[in-house]
Amino acid sequence: MKAGVYEGREQIVIRDVPDPVLEEGEVLLKVEACCVCGSDRRTYRHGHASIPPPRVLGHEFCGTVVESRAPNHINIEVGDRAVMYIVIPCGTCRPCLDGKVNICLTRKTMAYHYDGAYAEYTKIPAVAVAAGNLFKVESDVPSAHMALSEPLGCSINAHGRLKIGLKDTVAVFGAGPIGIMHAVLARLQGAQKVFVIAPPGKRLERAESFDVDACIPVTPEGSHKEEIMKLTEGYGCSVVISACNSGQAQIDAVEIAARSARVEFFGGLPKSNPTAALNTNLIHYKEIMVTGSFSERMSDFQAAHALLQSGRFPSDKIVTHMLPLDRMTEAFDLMDAGESLKPCIDPRL
Repeated sequence: MKAGVYEGREQIVIRDVPDPVLEEGEVLLKVEACCVCGSDRRTYRHGHASIPPPRVLGHEFCGTVVESRAPNHINIEVGDRAVMYIVIPCGTCRPCLDGKVNICLTRKTMAYHYDGAYAEYTKIPAVAVAAGNLFKVESDVPSAHMALSEPLGCSINAHGRLKIGLKDTVAVFGAGPIGIMHAVLARLQGAQKVFVIAPPGKRLERAESFDVDACIPVTPEGSHKEEIMKLTEGYGCSVVISACNSGQAQIDAVEIAARSARVEFFGGLPKSNPTAALNTNLIHYKEIMVTGSFSERMSDFQAAHALLQSGRFPSDKIVTHMLPLDRMTEAFDLMDAGESLKPCIDPRL
């Protein structure tokens, strides 16, 4: 089969590799879509300590079951379309026993510890099949849109803490696909107002096509903070989400937060500079709750899967480009240039 094999920094080689051979309990998917994650781009550009090459990347995928050696009680059959919850926890560490499998101490994931889906076929490990990590697609929603189940589930994990409702005013830093997902989720949960704050450019312009109240460009002098305070009559936002890898965005998030606000640090910072000089007096005197989130639990993935199947999520506006496997590195260039929101690879093209 043909696969995009990560062989080191700036090296993904499209080449023929042996077809996967199933062992007992495993399932084989013919990949129909694999969306490109920002983490894939970072691995390609800078390498990743936890991903020794060679490795097939790609963890946001949907495909059709073409072969199965799964137990009879597994509700996935040949011919079914399916998406995968990619976290494979140990099940025995303290976080796992507390139900927090997303922060398992020895978790494994597709495209990190097992080959992913930038390939014509991907093999699902027996341990994941037995744990029910495959979810059947029971609608006619395109595979490229259902592949968003993984990143949308991660966003839903964060929203479980934020408890957004009808009384909330929400600001999201970041106009990439994750920032847009957070903004859409906030509106679906009934937020009165939703603002997107990001550097000026094509992505911020694209954000205007979604159901948001204002798209505010970030400026060095901080006029975006003044604009938020003006739009909220000086109160600030009751929920602020930093969905980008900017320490300054985290600093600004605390500053525009209202009293008793909830602030979510969703986007991790670069390991070379993982700190931000927050004004913690603001957290103290305004009684701000600051939280973070990582990955997703299976229940978050399941909620994302159901939401996408319902047709109520604007996935057609988030998946902006479809590319064949042999052009997959173009996806990283599109993302770097801000031309794409979420590019997706279809190995069948």
